[in-house]
Amino acid sequence: MTPLKILFADDDLKYSLLLKRFLEQEGYEVTYVGNGLKAVEQFPLVKPDLVLLDINMPGLNGFEVAARIRRTDKHVLLFFLSDRSDKADRLQGFQLRANDYLAKPFYPEELIARIRERFAFRLEETVEEETYRFGGTVFSYNTNELRTASSKVLVTSRQADILRLLALNLGNAVPRDQLLEAVWGSASYANSLALNVQITYLRKALKNDPTVSIESLMKKGYLLKVEEG
Repeated sequence: MTPLKILFADDDLKYSLLLKRFLEQEGYEVTYVGNGLKAVEQFPLVKPDLVLLDINMPGLNGFEVAARIRRTDKHVLLFFLSDRSDKADRLQGFQLRANDYLAKPFYPEELIARIRERFAFRLEETVEEETYRFGGTVFSYNTNELRTASSKVLVTSRQADILRLLALNLGNAVPRDQLLEAVWGSASYANSLALNVQITYLRKALKNDPTVSIESLMKKGYLLKVEEG
């Protein structure tokens, strides 16, 4: 199998080289850069599957790098690795459609576990199409596509993870904490606010199908509903 390509940007050279070596020992192909400008330059050349970004970097900070990457690529996975762990920073990261946010210090094994979870399908020799149909919408989890008779909308990987859980429980409420644990790995307050934002984006993505809606149920979570007829 082709090794996973990682673009890793962090200005802490000693720490970064240790983490780079650890990732390479796991079989990943890692390109390391020491600032945000180089990360932006290398992104189209490396064509990574995953971008690991520190926030406090010279040139461009991690948030600025993520914003530039998302203008051209809405699907590559983005992880923030930062010692800035307050609520505002986490929320800004998720608003930039980051897929994960690890607060330093963390164990390298934790990063590996999160990478493996995100790329679980790539670790299989064959990948089966995972498709869900509700109302007039066809949702392809593999490609993050929502299709109706007249439109096609792409959602982020995190939004696809949320919608998949709702689709698996079509017509039934999915508890808020279950969504948070499954998608973010933690039912923290910051992640709860991020979930609100992602549900808003999903509702907009589903607006082309008037028969489908995501309902908020007080103290119960969210429900994917299809109006009959």
